[in-house]
Amino acid sequence: MRRGWIPPVEPVAAPDDLPPGPASSRIKVLHVITKFTTGAGGNTLLSATGMDPAVYDVWIATSAGGELWERAERGGVRMVLLRRFRETISPLNDLSVLWQLVRLIRRERFTIVHTHTAKGGFLGRTAARLCRTPVVVHTIHAFSFHHHMSRFRHRVYLTLERLARRPTDAFIAVAPRVALEAVERRVAPPGRITVVPSAIDLDEVPHSIDPPGRRHLGVPADVPLIGTVGRLTHQKAPLDFVRMAAIIARTRPDAVFAMIGDGPMTDDVRREADLLGVQVMLPGFRTDALKIAAAFDVFVMPSLYEGLGRSLTEALAAGRPVVASAVNGVLDLVVHGATGLLTPPEDPEAVARAVLWLLDHPAEAEAMGRQGRAVVRDLFDQTGMCRSLDEMYRGLLGLQPEEPLDHEAQVIVLPDTQEMRLSGHGR
Repeated sequence: MRRGWIPPVEPVAAPDDLPPGPASSRIKVLHVITKFTTGAGGNTLLSATGMDPAVYDVWIATSAGGELWERAERGGVRMVLLRRFRETISPLNDLSVLWQLVRLIRRERFTIVHTHTAKGGFLGRTAARLCRTPVVVHTIHAFSFHHHMSRFRHRVYLTLERLARRPTDAFIAVAPRVALEAVERRVAPPGRITVVPSAIDLDEVPHSIDPPGRRHLGVPADVPLIGTVGRLTHQKAPLDFVRMAAIIARTRPDAVFAMIGDGPMTDDVRREADLLGVQVMLPGFRTDALKIAAAFDVFVMPSLYEGLGRSLTEALAAGRPVVASAVNGVLDLVVHGATGLLTPPEDPEAVARAVLWLLDHPAEAEAMGRQGRAVVRDLFDQTGMCRSLDEMYRGLLGLQPEEPLDHEAQVIVLPDTQEMRLSGHGR
């Protein structure tokens, strides 16, 4: 007996030769994310722009200031600005955002609400439950709780994650170990979490070492260049990078170190570098960070905790030898001695030894970069990720997937007390 439904059938005449038929309805999907910036924001952007616009009407609701807004608009995503959206717990602001989400979901009657990040996940899923949204999906990019916070704060964040579990129909994890931890910590129930690799824009990542990236930094081609890309925050352990650089500089005084990105610990990094007497380049946030990272001889990510690490995935896609902390989903991506080298977190001496080994073994380093590139370019493409999302959505709804096309953008602003206003071509 044949399973499934009617397979695609070829039309017998060109669409223009047929009498007009009824407009087909689309599945309305709302992504909710706290900050629309690189990392989880990049995943959300590709998740939204890669879906078939003939099947899906995709929206993103987020806070102001994300650098990905313009790309989302160009990709045809309807953007909603949620005022007073903050990363930290703020009861009055959070209630305001919850109310804005409830109004939006009730007005637009979304079939699917897909949430991302801790605050976006909690408020988005709470609003979806209040509005009885048919399908609620949550992607776990990383955990809001970790061992580097106070016990009280850890308990509060873990409790909030568990409270948001009940209205969630399906969970997505960006790596197998992230899925395992979610089940072990009772953030997601067993059997309802699926691993979907978090895609990167492979067309933007250089295929191999990028000489112009070195020229942007003023580093000659024959000088060892060790670098990292990411926000200068506690999670990324930027001071460990500086300490590693100081250790390496003792035996390799010709080496150059670069940290691409900015953040609240920028001044701390400068002070630590001055204290240790090592020079570290700090060009700040760069729109061409991918090209610069592709010029590194070794890419280093000494994070204390990490869902997967988007900059790490991009460095591997460029074929760069990598040294990364053995934390969370990083263990699923970096195979020690095959696609890079792993070190314990909070151990700059171990990181320095690993970097020096790669510099002293260029053939092996190149082979690791080559194998890492093959893995990432095979698994982390947008088409594959969106196909998995399409299958999940349709599995929850009892439907089937189609091919992606281009569509137009629309921006919506939700003020605190005024009605929603449409910009663009309206509704």
